Amino acid sequence: MKGQVVRPILAGCCATFLGVGVARFGYAPLLPAMVQGGWLGPGAAGVLGAANLAGYLLGALLAPSIARRFGVAWPLRLAMAATTLSLVLCAHRGGLLWFLPWRVLAGAGAGVLMALAGPAVQAAIPPRVRGLAAGLILGHVGLGSVVGSLLEPLVLPYGLSATWLALAVVGLGATVLSWWYWPDPPLAPRSAEPTGGFGRAVIFLIVGYAFAGFASAPHMLWWPDYIARGLGQGVARGAASWLLWSLCAATGPALFGWLADWVGGARMLGAALVIQVFALVLPLLSVAGGVLALSVIMAGATGTGVSALVLNRGRALSPERSARVWSLCTAGYAATQTLAGFSLAWAFSESGSHLLLFAMGVVAAVLAFIAVAPFGSKPGI
Repeated sequence: MKGQVVRPILAGCCATFLGVGVARFGYAPLLPAMVQGGWLGPGAAGVLGAANLAGYLLGALLAPSIARRFGVAWPLRLAMAATTLSLVLCAHRGGLLWFLPWRVLAGAGAGVLMALAGPAVQAAIPPRVRGLAAGLILGHVGLGSVVGSLLEPLVLPYGLSATWLALAVVGLGATVLSWWYWPDPPLAPRSAEPTGGFGRAVIFLIVGYAFAGFASAPHMLWWPDYIARGLGQGVARGAASWLLWSLCAATGPALFGWLADWVGGARMLGAALVIQVFALVLPLLSVAGGVLALSVIMAGATGTGVSALVLNRGRALSPERSARVWSLCTAGYAATQTLAGFSLAWAFSESGSHLLLFAMGVVAAVLAFIAVAPFGSKPGI
């Protein structure tokens, strides 16, 4: 029985570790090094980040249909293999047109993994451990980013190609480790789901999470570049600051889940969205080291902690259609992050200012809180 619980959770952890932590967030600290190394121009680097988010949206949208046709296990295995392959192909210095399809592929793999892994694992384990499982699975997004942040400075002296290949080796390990552990729960056809629309609380949860996705993008996509080039502190300092983000992203889901047990999931989600607002406001107020450190701590914790709270909140609001709710939440999050990726890249190319990007994030974070807050204190919704 223990193995039947641990193995699917381990597989789910490997999925977010690779798909989002290593393959998506591992790109952020590499961005300034690729620009300084002449592999990409600043504008092209931003376009690749946005293209990765577009692939993420595509994967999240297609994942439910793919799972209904082919089951869950094989699409998850193939998504991990494809994501690992994309890291290998990025080791070749081929310019923007070469990198573009492989970053899209990495994003699509991450979208499939994020959309399917959590619901598949939760369907395969007892209800009493689902909250813990959600925290562990989402926390491994941060752990993957931690591994990338520690590995990349060690390998970068040997070149960018070696760094991409090192990330691919990590991805291969996660793929092999999880290969035989994936559950394959039967999926009910869409016609078997309860009829009728979602309640207002679910709709606003989806909307609020979408705004939170946009709000998380300035830190996720641009923070290491802001530290390294915007403040002139160098690639090493940018990577070190990203490591702090990653450590907080690894621990945020478990911390927020523990606090949610005390104050309630809805109230904790509202509090987490307030923290996200402050994370984006702080860089606009000061460039002092302590202020920037607090900003990145808050951004890391909410970057993954909000996702874990939304996953559990969706199940509480709509138990019969929780997988569908999470799929819509993931797609909405991916859509706004894609929009953020392209709009932030355009805003930076036009203004050259990182602060404008954080200001845009503040607006989205406030809207996320406004969408979710009215449902944070009412019992039963």
